[in-house]
Amino acid sequence: MGLEIESRPSELPYIERVWRSRSVEVGRMTSIAASHGELVFWEHDGRVQAAVLGPEPRACPALVPRDATFFGISFALGTSMPHVPISRLVGGGAEIPDVTRRSVWLKGSAWHVPDYDNAEAFVRRMVREGLVDCDPIVPAVLGGAVPDVSERTLQRRFVAATGLTQGAIRQIHRAREAAVLIQEGVPAHDVVHRLGYFDQPHLARSLTRFIGRTATQLSAPDRPEPLSLLYKPSSPVPA
Repeated sequence: MGLEIESRPSELPYIERVWRSRSVEVGRMTSIAASHGELVFWEHDGRVQAAVLGPEPRACPALVPRDATFFGISFALGTSMPHVPISRLVGGGAEIPDVTRRSVWLKGSAWHVPDYDNAEAFVRRMVREGLVDCDPIVPAVLGGAVPDVSERTLQRRFVAATGLTQGAIRQIHRAREAAVLIQEGVPAHDVVHRLGYFDQPHLARSLTRFIGRTATQLSAPDRPEPLSLLYKPSSPVPA
């Protein structure tokens, strides 16, 4: 019972992760904070739906259709769909109409619905046809570069490309990494030291806000309400 989730990283620079899941006799989950926008498809009771989802600035409860299947492409930081500004999607999403098991209507054209194994080919076509773009300053900064722009311009471009400030992204990434370490059995006081939290109460507040769980709850995973996809972010945390 719960959410059965499978995911994999991607070598395509426009994609952070590809995932699929199935809900089994569960109606709610805790949607943890996420800094990445996503393209998601799901099927429930024979109906297929799709949406572009924005980043989630904090953990929140979410309804889950029972016995449904899901597939998602999590975009890399800085990657977005220009005709759906990500800044308008923070904490929400935009439904994509006219979806079937075989086709999805995107910006005036019918496309074959992607799946777990061909997500990269689908996104490459999106890039070629201008449906996906990336602000190069974001991956450059994440890789340690110091761009020749003002701090104000840098923050403005980060928000335009990701929907979040660098500070918000940093806090979300650190909380997600902390949650993974705790689930792996690392003691909370070691996590505080490794990730630069002030103290254990600081870690506790971060976990509650961004993960929706305390360290104790993360250490005891047998809970009736599952978490959404949790993994250690592959992108470096912006300084």
